[in-house]
Amino acid sequence: MINLDSMPQAALQVIKDLQAQLTRQEEVLKDDKNEVRRLECIIKMQKEEIRLLNIRLYGYKGEKLSPDQTALLFGEASVSVGEVVKEAQLSQSKKTDAPARAKRARSSNPGRAALPEHLDRREEIILVPQDQRNCDICGAPRPVIGYDVREELDCKPAEYFVRVIKREKLGAHCQDEQGVVSAPAPAQIVPKGKLSDAFIIEVLTKKYQQHLPVFRQCASLLEDHGIELSRQTLTESILAAGDLLGSVVRAQAAQMVGGSYIQADETRVGCQVDEKTGHNHRAWFYQYSVPGGAVVFEFSMGRGRAGPAIFLKGFKGKLQSDGYVIYDKLGESIIYVGCWAHARRKFIDIIKIAPGCTLAVEVVQQIGKLYAVERQARQAGMDFAQRLALRQAKSAPLMAELKTRLVEIRSQLAPSERLANACDYALGQWNRLEEYLKDGQVEIDNNWCEGAMRPVALGRKNWLHIGSESAGPKVAAIISIVETCRRLDINLRNYLADVLPKLGQWPANRVAELIPAAWKATKNS
Repeated sequence: MINLDSMPQAALQVIKDLQAQLTRQEEVLKDDKNEVRRLECIIKMQKEEIRLLNIRLYGYKGEKLSPDQTALLFGEASVSVGEVVKEAQLSQSKKTDAPARAKRARSSNPGRAALPEHLDRREEIILVPQDQRNCDICGAPRPVIGYDVREELDCKPAEYFVRVIKREKLGAHCQDEQGVVSAPAPAQIVPKGKLSDAFIIEVLTKKYQQHLPVFRQCASLLEDHGIELSRQTLTESILAAGDLLGSVVRAQAAQMVGGSYIQADETRVGCQVDEKTGHNHRAWFYQYSVPGGAVVFEFSMGRGRAGPAIFLKGFKGKLQSDGYVIYDKLGESIIYVGCWAHARRKFIDIIKIAPGCTLAVEVVQQIGKLYAVERQARQAGMDFAQRLALRQAKSAPLMAELKTRLVEIRSQLAPSERLANACDYALGQWNRLEEYLKDGQVEIDNNWCEGAMRPVALGRKNWLHIGSESAGPKVAAIISIVETCRRLDINLRNYLADVLPKLGQWPANRVAELIPAAWKATKNS
């Protein structure tokens, strides 16, 4: 044993220095191990993000992957063959309980479906050739004994013509009478414009219902019919219609805010501005709607709380949305409702990344039981009161069990794990997620609202952007009417043809009579 007291002072100092150096190296090594663990965690998260992005890009866009689409994932290094197979076979319960539209009954006959009875039948008789019309033995004409009949759907290209409008003018009858009497000018969407109301409605419908951009319509008119019209002329006519529809949409919004239940969501849209060149400004469409009822889009150049705060001013009821912060603190009289589809989707993403994550699968299966209750209510045709009673009897115990399990799962996880984030979102939204158990009118999720966004997404891929900030509210008004008519099964052309021409002279205090729901009620009465 070394006697430190007998050692020279210099040697003692060397030993102390070596011990200090060793301590520092151990600390550095410890720090390096921590850094390695941190980097490994980052790499794992990045691999998960890459995997999820590949699935979103090349896989099925819903929450269940089909084998055909997941085949594209086999070339990705971060996804194994076994994972893709599991993802393709993964079965999920339906994510929406929203009452679907009545589906047309499918014919049990596997043969050709009959053509619509309401279409005009134009007969075309094909005669037997002349050299076969007489008997081969006696030469007498063969008698007609019937026809082999088949039907085919036919069409002819759209017809365009110029309507010449002559307004009668009457002169003075005698010298004491002065002036000229003229027939009144018919109301027009664009006063004194060169495009008829029917033509403008056709262009508007093709753009916002069939997602056909104006420049393609111009090219078609020129190529197929020899009609040359500028894009500016058609665009200005569409925006004139949107300006008129703005008053109808505002009346529809007022009725919605006066109700007790609204769903809300938002989606981005490109907008051209003078300050930016080479790329568009990111603007937003806010959408407010009632399941199965009216839809209102609001245009905004930003994604802040100001837009929803203005629209929902005075609203006293339940607002259902995702967990985005702009839908918080909008009024003391508002009850906030969560969306189970958003909470469920976070666990679905984990299963897509790691199909072997049994905890995520367990949570999704438990949420599926909640949707099974909604499906039972829908299939039984229950009203709001009956659906509420069913939820209280079946869904409330399921949710209590689910919350307990989420807390248990979360206690086992590190904060950086994706599953922990999914649990945190669900538990953080829990009070709002429970609100649908208290009101049979409220849906389990926001899917009605998200469904109304899909036509906007389809249109955005075709017409790309909005031409200016001033055009945004007019486009929003048009999309509001288009989507509302779709929900209410109203023929858009018929509605616009009846409402648009008279809107310019319609009394402001009676605009509510022209909103789609009121218009439909009037036509059906």
